[in-house]
Amino acid sequence: VNGVVDVPPENVFSVSVPMGGYLRRMMLIPGMMVKKGSTLALVEDQQYIQLQQDYLTAKNRLKLVTADYTRQKGLNATKAISDKVFQQSENDYHNQSVLMKALAEKLRLIGINPAALTEDNISKSIRVPAPISGYVTKVNVNTGKYVNATDILFEIISPGALHANLTVFEKDAANLKSGQQIVCTTTANPGKQYFAKIHLITPSIEGDRTTSVHCDIENADSKLLPGTFLNAAIATAGSLSESVPEDAIVKWENKNYVFEEVKPFHYKMVPVDLAETLNGYTAITAKRHLGNVVIRNAYAILMKMKNGGEEGE
Repeated sequence: VNGVVDVPPENVFSVSVPMGGYLRRMMLIPGMMVKKGSTLALVEDQQYIQLQQDYLTAKNRLKLVTADYTRQKGLNATKAISDKVFQQSENDYHNQSVLMKALAEKLRLIGINPAALTEDNISKSIRVPAPISGYVTKVNVNTGKYVNATDILFEIISPGALHANLTVFEKDAANLKSGQQIVCTTTANPGKQYFAKIHLITPSIEGDRTTSVHCDIENADSKLLPGTFLNAAIATAGSLSESVPEDAIVKWENKNYVFEEVKPFHYKMVPVDLAETLNGYTAITAKRHLGNVVIRNAYAILMKMKNGGEEGE
């Protein structure tokens, strides 16, 4: 079967900012390796200043309404004030608490720690951190551009979880199941084998009469990049059979033969039926059990035999 190297959706991260702003610093190009938590960009806007101001103002007001609520609660206990006055004070306290907690969550959303925020460290900019360690695959913005909360600034791929997305035709889909072994090669490096196991089979047939098979690659390396084209062989059901290298089989007068050794340097042509071929070996069946079989230069023996006029031996 054929397929491509793919990355699971959970290992592809699209980076954006929760609140819009102007991109003031960014030094990324596709292909760069970044570490989780490192700064990808700096974004600044007056709304960040306003949000910090609103939080600090709400924090100061909460102190005032808390003190008033505590005082009114004590007075109400002795019936020095009416219940209505106390209830108003209590309502102001809870409303201010809600407002402060909501503003604190907004600050955390843009990466500012509300517990560390004071009137002396109000900032006009926020940093955009890397959500994972991985490679930058897309950079969609440039310095100075205004970005919205819905804009995708960067795309990062974690290289540790590559898998193979294989395309299997409908006639072969019934032979598949999770856990089956797979051997993959790339067109760029056909001598390197990558091993995988079937992880998930899409339970439907597409319009082109194929289905997708997702496989976990066990020995991926840095040379295996997302999007790389793959050739793959899936081991379905194993069976034991006699097999010989492809060089051991000759074709003569539309029949297939192998050479069986009858005594040293004497060989007999034995007709065989061919079955599957895998990794250079072909399964064969004969009318009887075969002894030692020539596995190399079979055609050289055939030419010598036929040129010498010998009949089958």
